Amino acid sequence: MTSIRWFSFPRLVVRIVKMDEASLTVNNELDAEMVVSWLSDHCYQCVYQPLGVVPAGPGPGLPSSVDFTVGTQHGITLQLNSSLELFSCLLPRVHYHFWEHGNYSLWVKNLNDSSVVNCSMITDTETVNSYLREYIHSTHSTHSTHSLTHSLTHSLTHSLTHSLTHSLTHSLTHDLGFPCRTVETATDTILPGPATPSRRLRSLDTFRGLSLVIMVFVNYGGGRYWFFRHESWNGLTVADLVFPWFVFIMGTSISLSVSSALRCGLSRFSLFTKAVWRSVQLFLIGLLIINPNYCQGPLSWDSLRIPGVLQRLAFSYLVVVSLDLCVDAWWYSAREFLLYWPAWLCVVVLETVWLCLTFLLPVPDCPSGYLGPGGIGDMGQYPNCTGGAAGYVDRWLLGENHIYQTPSSRVIYKSHLPFDPEGVLGSINSVLMAFLGLQAGKILLHYKDQHSSIMARFLIWSLVLGIISAVLTKCSLNEGFIPINKNLWSLSYVTTLACFALLLLVLIYYTVDVKRWWSGAPFYYPGMNSILVYVGHEVLEEYFPFRWRMADSQSHAEHLTQNLLATSCWVLISFLLHRKNIFWKI
Repeated sequence: MTSIRWFSFPRLVVRIVKMDEASLTVNNELDAEMVVSWLSDHCYQCVYQPLGVVPAGPGPGLPSSVDFTVGTQHGITLQLNSSLELFSCLLPRVHYHFWEHGNYSLWVKNLNDSSVVNCSMITDTETVNSYLREYIHSTHSTHSTHSLTHSLTHSLTHSLTHSLTHSLTHSLTHDLGFPCRTVETATDTILPGPATPSRRLRSLDTFRGLSLVIMVFVNYGGGRYWFFRHESWNGLTVADLVFPWFVFIMGTSISLSVSSALRCGLSRFSLFTKAVWRSVQLFLIGLLIINPNYCQGPLSWDSLRIPGVLQRLAFSYLVVVSLDLCVDAWWYSAREFLLYWPAWLCVVVLETVWLCLTFLLPVPDCPSGYLGPGGIGDMGQYPNCTGGAAGYVDRWLLGENHIYQTPSSRVIYKSHLPFDPEGVLGSINSVLMAFLGLQAGKILLHYKDQHSSIMARFLIWSLVLGIISAVLTKCSLNEGFIPINKNLWSLSYVTTLACFALLLLVLIYYTVDVKRWWSGAPFYYPGMNSILVYVGHEVLEEYFPFRWRMADSQSHAEHLTQNLLATSCWVLISFLLHRKNIFWKI
């Protein structure tokens, strides 16, 4: 953080600030030195952080001024302490939300009564919402500004949603499925049909494609907007939605592919060995290709990160395939889930293990069942307890040098311990997510072509999972028994995202497969090559045309343009590979 000090009459000072920053000038007319502290509204039960010191005014009516840089992503509460008295300056209703690249002045002065301190915020230069700034500059009226804002929001949302949905579903079924499965013909006849073709559920491909494309867009930076980054701790952003959905639809694909392979006459043992080999390949690709940054030098075993996205997919895939192969995949009763009780029992045992380790495992210098971020959270009482038992297990089992070194909790909570969002304990709940997807696949198999029954059961399951989430979280962000937390892959996180996944799947299923209002394109194509797209976008991230030197690296517009074009390139690549009938299968 930088600051500039001067003693003079007030004047407008325009400073160059970076992305998601604003300039704040604090003018002190008091006859005492003043310490300025700040607290983000996004930081739960946090300690105020020092911003700087503003000296006493040199004389009556002569303020001393210090220029500070403040963040603009979330609202901020400022607290002012002086040697004369302690007081809080609460800008409009507790907090003030600064806008990017804005210049503000905070005046602190005595009025008629020297014992009364007055605080007032002045906007020195007109600022706008940074997310719309580049577009508003090209307009000349409030009406046109609103029109562009609406148009941008609608087009971006529609583009991402349309492009993402189709790609992912087919990819996991295609890449992680078993051979000899029934390939149902799509409405646009993209793939050659089997000898006795049947209609393929394009909604699954659309769902997978949606998740994959959003995942690529987020990993490339998401325009550097905070809502396209992972939440610092409790809560959800767009970036936190897609990986669980990917795991969910993988489980759905497992159900369909195992059923198809068994109908083709393959033995359960042969399917299990194929699943083991696929899981090993996925794990090694994640470990040796995705995790290392070879641009920084050769592979170093001393600092190689062991967990990762593909590693978690490999583990979840193997466990859920094993469960599915151990239980008869065909149901003939309306009480289908009761007949599938052995697999449910295994999942309940796994969740019991997660709950016991999370809430009962003793963690040195930390309270039992701690689920917080450490750092300055919880009033700074547990700075070395990031993630509680989840972080402790990873550090003990894998070693601090082999887990993620820069977790999202560092951004707001100033935690300093390594913590891996794809760690060991969270992998147990990813199995639950994939297993819930498996149940969706069982519904599709058992009620084939009975659209009303399928959608009704999806909605019922979504409602049940939503109620469970409401109970676990107490319908609050931080006050629940188990808050929604992507870093921990908490139980409420899984039930909430599974609830959302089923709702989204119902919507896509209805529009794509029932009414056929939408073919699912262009998301279908990345879905056919999900492993290639995911590995490719990670390995080639730093190369043209996916990244280039920008004229203004502090512009959201330039980052957004670059990230959208890079994501679109992978959609185009997958489309061209699809046209050539080229697929990377594991």
